[in-house]
Order: sequence, then structure tokens, then C-alpha cells
Amino acid sequence: MAENKYSNEQLMGFYRTMVRIRAFEQHAADCFMKGMLAGNIHLSIGQEAAEAGAFAALGKQDYFCTTHRGHGHAIARGADPKRAMAELFGKATGYCAGKGGSMHITDIEGLGALGANGIVGAGQGISTGSAFASKYLKDGAVTMGCFGDGSTNQGIFHECLNMAATWKLPLVWFIENNQYAVSTEIHRTTNTPTLSERAKAYDAEGITVDGTDVLLVYETVKNAIEYARSGKGPYIVEARVYRYQGHYCGDPANYRPKEYMEDALKKDPIEQFGNKLLNEYGFKQEDLDKVKADADAEMDEAVKFADESPYPDPDTLLTDVYADDNERCVAR
Repeated sequence: MAENKYSNEQLMGFYRTMVRIRAFEQHAADCFMKGMLAGNIHLSIGQEAAEAGAFAALGKQDYFCTTHRGHGHAIARGADPKRAMAELFGKATGYCAGKGGSMHITDIEGLGALGANGIVGAGQGISTGSAFASKYLKDGAVTMGCFGDGSTNQGIFHECLNMAATWKLPLVWFIENNQYAVSTEIHRTTNTPTLSERAKAYDAEGITVDGTDVLLVYETVKNAIEYARSGKGPYIVEARVYRYQGHYCGDPANYRPKEYMEDALKKDPIEQFGNKLLNEYGFKQEDLDKVKADADAEMDEAVKFADESPYPDPDTLLTDVYADDNERCVAR
């Protein structure tokens, strides 16, 4: 049995988060394929270890920005699956009262979630601005900006990283590199072996890790957050992961070679960590089976809640469009 520096509760917590993320995504995909959702959805099946590990390291006072592939971030942060699913359904009981949909599960006060948007790389600017606000307000918070590999080729990546490094902002950028920017393999458009090494250009810290190893991701991001919180400046963590589906739900992803999914399934993060719990930490198969059964039941309830919830009242069409009473976003 492995030497255990984690409690059984912590270990099962990592596993439970990963299983709940996958269960949420699978239920969302099923609803989408049945025509129960409007618009499109982008799933993070295969990326659960990266999300569970990174968000376990984030403090309660901290903030984060997410992306179009952000359901897993919300669940890992502690979002209510019922409200999250209702948002996907466009229902009034959702996090944004049904007006945001799949790409906008946002709750600043409850989750520290600064939202996502449809502009590739825009969260890099938002997360940097939030980190600047924390330094200015001296609130002790770190902001974690989550984004994919493709967005690192946007100009805003370099502009904001330069600014964050120059001003020593409490910022961690978490890159989930699933190797494909929509349908383009990342090394067709990037000349560096890793994305994290771009931090060197601005004398910032960066590291690349196996994003299918939840404990490794947790320890790496925890170190990065402590570094940023101490006033030393930004830190980039690149987690190499696999995206099991295509860019969007229903995308056949025939632009990827068959070896991609062969490798991905060999490194399935939930199966890997489950085997570690069984073989190294003394857990029993029934422990893992119960977690999966509970997650499926929880997400069944979330779908039922969302399906039975009302749509927003048409009279609320123009409410919540713009808010100017948030101290973190008021222009002065």
C-alpha cells in the first residue's frame, strides 16, 4: 500500500468530483442528442482529472474564468448540478436564469466564477483584470484563468502575460491542452514543444504536467497558487489531456488519427485513479461503484429538475443585461 499523505476523504473527494463531472457531461450529451437542449454544448469528457485537481487547489476566496468547455469547471468548483443543468436547458432556475446557456454558468458571489464567453482567449484578459483588482484591493485572492491550447496563439495571451509578470499579479493560468483547437492539431500552429514554456519570455513561471493524473495536477496547481498569492507574479500550468468527443457534441472528430483515442482510453483518468485507489490505497470496488451510482442518480435528478423548470418570463428579457454595482468591474 502506498504511503498516504492524503486522507481517505480527500482521495475519495478527488474520485467523486471526476465521476460527477463525467456523469453531468454524459447526461447533458444524452439530453442534447434527444433534442431537449437548444444551441450546442462542448463537453469535457476525458479532462476530469485536470479539472478536479486544479479546482481542489483553489481557495474559497479565489476567482476563476472558464471557457466554452466549462461544465466540468463549475461542477469541480461546487456548482449545484440542478441549477447548472437548468441553465443548459435555458430555464429560469438556472445560474443565469436561463439566459446564458451551456457557455455561461456564472456565479461570482457563490462560486467566484467570472464567467465565460464566445471569444477565444477573452478570459485571459478578464482573469488578468481580476488579478489586478485583487492586488489593488488587497483582498488576498488569486484568479485562475482556464483556457485551451488554441487560445494561447491569441495576441491577448502575450499582452496579458507581459502585464501580469510586470506587475506581479496574483494570477494562475491553467491550460487544458487536449491537443486540438477545434480541428487543428496544436503543433501545426505552435513552434514550442510545450505551451507553458512561453512564460520564459516574460520571466514568469510555467510547467507542463500529465493532466490525466489528478494528484499531480492538484499538487502542481496548489504550488502555483501559493506562488502567485505570495506576490511573486503569474504562473502557467499546462495540463496535457484528451478530449473524448469532438469539438462539440456530435462532432465525429474524424480529423484526428485513431491513435489519439487509443492513447486516451489507455489513460482514462477515472479508470486510472480508480485502480490506484483499489491497488495502492486500500479502497474496495463497492466504494467506487457507490460513487458512480450516486453520481448517476444525482444527475438524473438534475435533468428532471431542469426539464420540469419554467422558462424565463418574457417580461424579464431586458433585465440582468448589464450590471454596474460590482466593485470588481466598475470603470473609474
